[in-house]
Amino acid sequence: MAKWIDTLLKLVKQWQAAQRERDPLAGKTKKKATPPARRVERGVKVEYSPEMDGEADPGEVVWAWVPYEEDATKGKDRPVVIIGRVVGAASGLLAGVPLTSKDTGRSDGVPVGTGAWDPKRRDSYAKVDRLLTIDASDVRREGSVLAKDRFDDVVGNLAKYHDLLRS
Repeated sequence: MAKWIDTLLKLVKQWQAAQRERDPLAGKTKKKATPPARRVERGVKVEYSPEMDGEADPGEVVWAWVPYEEDATKGKDRPVVIIGRVVGAASGLLAGVPLTSKDTGRSDGVPVGTGAWDPKRRDSYAKVDRLLTIDASDVRREGSVLAKDRFDDVVGNLAKYHDLLRS
């Protein structure tokens, strides 16, 4: 009987730990009248300067609200690779590429591997056909730093779709 109780307590503790780690806002569909993240309309100055200091920096994967392609008033919290800053925009306007765990096999999905941004440690793909502006104040949290070689891969493929300025 004691062994059964110990097993049950262990399962309860594991479940509680998983609930603490789970991100309650990740993946929840939300509707916003004015989407905080939108397509980039000007050039982007690309830089790689990650610094895990609580601020979103180029080279980091962060969590932010990303609009759906078919309806920009709806979207959900997703991991986003910050690749630089929007040229000529007010300070705090970042440029980022949303990540997905779905491999479509198309050239617009650049593999970036796994990272702390996905608690399930699934392979992720940068959707380089979508470059978004994100206000730094709309970033919910930092996820992790994207390795420099992966970052360069994303930026190299982004240049096929978008106007980028390299520093």
